[in-house]
Amino acid sequence: MKRVKQFVAAAAVATLFFGCKAKEQSAEALPPEKPKAEAPAEAKPESPSPAPGQPEVKASAPAEAPRQGYDRALLRAALLKDKAPDTFQVKVATTRGDFMVTVNRAWAPIGADRFYNLVKHRFYDNASFFRVVPGFVVQFGISAYPPVSAAWEKANIPDEPVTQTNKRGYLTYAKTSMPNTRSTQIFINLKDNAGLDGQGFSPFGYVDAQGMKVVDMLYDQYGDIDQDQISKQGKPYLDKAWPKLDSIKTATLVGPAPKP
Repeated sequence: MKRVKQFVAAAAVATLFFGCKAKEQSAEALPPEKPKAEAPAEAKPESPSPAPGQPEVKASAPAEAPRQGYDRALLRAALLKDKAPDTFQVKVATTRGDFMVTVNRAWAPIGADRFYNLVKHRFYDNASFFRVVPGFVVQFGISAYPPVSAAWEKANIPDEPVTQTNKRGYLTYAKTSMPNTRSTQIFINLKDNAGLDGQGFSPFGYVDAQGMKVVDMLYDQYGDIDQDQISKQGKPYLDKAWPKLDSIKTATLVGPAPKP
């Protein structure tokens, strides 16, 4: 996975793209030598005032405990290429509660297959929601384990057509301004972000309204965090300096999506 910083176009300002492992830059800044992926930066006429603090009382804790260690298959990114089912669901147990992700492969087959393989081999277990922009997006997808991050540094997947709009609750890969830079980082839209559609952000799944109640509670009072250091040092780096960040305890496949 190429450590790329991603940005999304700010309304009539500049194109910013979501990223995989990088420090964020302003619309005016040039991309770093090794750009990292990041969730899009929201375009606003002026700097927003800080959002009110998240409630301290968390949602009921998930029953499943955090998984220790990682699947060694994740060290061979090029071999994890199973085809995903037409639809499937993923249970995401977090430090704020649980939510379900429903994936429809027809929306974005390449992205769905990548997500399926990452979840199947427990890539997202113990990963933190390291970037939460109130009223815009929640970003995650840097492994808690440096050896795994290193293995996926250059494991990018091709871009694909945008068949769905970036509505609230929809999941989309972060990417840089360069083509074909999607890898493992994902963002969840916290509001309808149709402006991202024309920039190639292709949704592949969604969190339902009930699950978004959990997503809305994720801690959002920290500023930018050095994604490169997360990749190099893993979760201990975040736990030490940003102890209030919420994280994924486990993300597991639970079967096909229910028929409508």
